[in-house]
Amino acid sequence: MKITKIEKKKRLYLLELDESDKLYITEDTIVRFMLTKGMSVSKEELNQIRQFAQFSYGKNLALYFLSFKQRTEKEVKDYLYKHEIEASIIPQVIENLKADRWINDKQFVISIAEQNLSSGDKGAFVIKQKLIQKGISSATIDGVLGDYDFIEVAERVAQKLLRKYEGKLAFKALKDKLSQSLTNKGFSYQEAKIAVEGLDLEKDDETEEELIYQELDKQYRKYSRKYEGYDLKQRLTQALARKGYDFDAIRSALRDYL
Repeated sequence: MKITKIEKKKRLYLLELDESDKLYITEDTIVRFMLTKGMSVSKEELNQIRQFAQFSYGKNLALYFLSFKQRTEKEVKDYLYKHEIEASIIPQVIENLKADRWINDKQFVISIAEQNLSSGDKGAFVIKQKLIQKGISSATIDGVLGDYDFIEVAERVAQKLLRKYEGKLAFKALKDKLSQSLTNKGFSYQEAKIAVEGLDLEKDDETEEELIYQELDKQYRKYSRKYEGYDLKQRLTQALARKGYDFDAIRSALRDYL
């Protein structure tokens, strides 16, 4: 077979043989096989050209994908599958990129952990779940995250949450809310406990009294339409208890209110 045309087409080159057989190749393929118009190639050589062209194109696509930000091995694989790179070629591309340190899942985990320590708000559990979704193995994640202490992050998040909820919730409800919010963000029970205990939390009786009456107004409007007497008092008591107020405070407020 003889090469009858090599023509630039955007990022690829059109290679035409005997004016009938066509394939798209990369510039690296032209250089590697020193392809020129009029050159004769055997079927075996053409197969090698096809294989290398797919590999080269796949690698170029992957490098373009990686140029925007760091990616995991799975993310790059999925990207190559999406762009119809031959399944048999993808492992070669991945191994080549790993050898050149373009892909490194362990380093990816380290980067995420470091970023979270400096400015993030997640605990190890949430970070791990997000990384697993990106295709990183549990062993790799645990091996990295185990070297980090998330207490400082938990304390930073607890301070932020306190500013958000202080003065809006009963003292007990506030502590519960802070602890629950921290565990929802992936911190362990122990980390949440230490972070909350480290806050400058002090029960303010005046604020507590103001809040319980505000809540009582709200709940009274809700339940007084359907209930009265003992039933109404029971409903109000239960509603206020769920909001974190102790029964002595509830009894006192109801005595004045009803």
